[in-house]
Amino acid sequence: MARRCKSSLCLALVFAGITILTSAVGAGWSQSSPALTDDLDVESLRLAIGRSIAYLQKLSPDRVVGEQPRRLTVSDVREGLIAFEKLLVHWPCPACLAREINARFELIPSSSSAQMSEVLFTGYYQPVLDGSLMATEDYRYPLYSKPDDLVSAEQVTVGPEPVVERLVGRVEQEEFKRYHTRRDIDELGALEGRGLEIAWVKDPIDVFFLHIQGSGIIRLPDASQLNVGYAAQNGHPYRSIGRLLIDNGKIPKEEMSMQRLRQYLADNPRERNELFAYNESYVFFRANLEGPMGSLDVPVTAGRSIATDLRSFPKGALALIETQIPIVDHAGKLAGWRPITRFVLNQDSGGAIRGLQRADIYFGTGDEAGGLAGYMNRPGRMFFLVLKQDERDNRDRDRSS
Repeated sequence: MARRCKSSLCLALVFAGITILTSAVGAGWSQSSPALTDDLDVESLRLAIGRSIAYLQKLSPDRVVGEQPRRLTVSDVREGLIAFEKLLVHWPCPACLAREINARFELIPSSSSAQMSEVLFTGYYQPVLDGSLMATEDYRYPLYSKPDDLVSAEQVTVGPEPVVERLVGRVEQEEFKRYHTRRDIDELGALEGRGLEIAWVKDPIDVFFLHIQGSGIIRLPDASQLNVGYAAQNGHPYRSIGRLLIDNGKIPKEEMSMQRLRQYLADNPRERNELFAYNESYVFFRANLEGPMGSLDVPVTAGRSIATDLRSFPKGALALIETQIPIVDHAGKLAGWRPITRFVLNQDSGGAIRGLQRADIYFGTGDEAGGLAGYMNRPGRMFFLVLKQDERDNRDRDRSS
């Protein structure tokens, strides 16, 4: 949901950078090859694969979609997805499926470096908020659409290797300036009176977390719903208020979660504006007919879509992840962790999802998904599935014959 503090924003962005990864061996992850198993249903996997293929079909086959862990083109990824989808006829026989995958695919670790191969998995979801299409006494906090004066520019730094930096801001009296901050917009009313409001919601904490998630469902007074998704961001970097509260001794690091952070904001309303303003990043929304959209502009699939650093990892690609996900009890409390091995599709990105050691799992919509996403903060491993060279050669021969 080009999730979130991002072009996609993720829940974990709230406390990004808090966790220091434990060693892979200590967490139960060996250097051995992963088991080719899956803990979810096959239909969700087919759906997610189809969405990646739909994205890739719009691109030139030779376009490079990822540099890590190996340079891959659109054709490489798309052909692998098509071949893998055909193997799903073996789903009722896990041993048969594993044998076929091993015969046709390479499983490439997310990094060739053992020190970089451990990945921190966090989670995000699509919240459901009470809101209105009109401002009222109850619904006072707006969600804004993308302003017309928000523009992008490129700055090129000349050197041995030119560096192109994308800038987001506004032009005022022929001068390019940074765009309004969160404080400018929410406290000083920088966007008021411009007709940019999509909807209004009851709770400013809900608005803040919606910015982190990047998409949500607004439940209107007449029981109808409005889907909203990420449209743009103001260009200011994301700053973690969770990290700030830990550094200031307000919340112990070991207690930090989305749930704990929300509780602190609810219990300390006098601190809220200053905490919100600390994160100058601000997200603008658009109405979405198809539900939560990833940064590839295809819908994300609960349990199957992940967000990674798409500057590195191949867009739309199939991966296998090993990690643990939360067990949440009926009271919404963390009750333990469940190990999983699962096929996922790389379909989203996030403002705090940077580098080779981060991935964010999309858990779905509503409170149950939010409970899982809020606690999700676990190390694991990630492998990308790439067709073996002889399989690609065979497919090329079949097409030419």
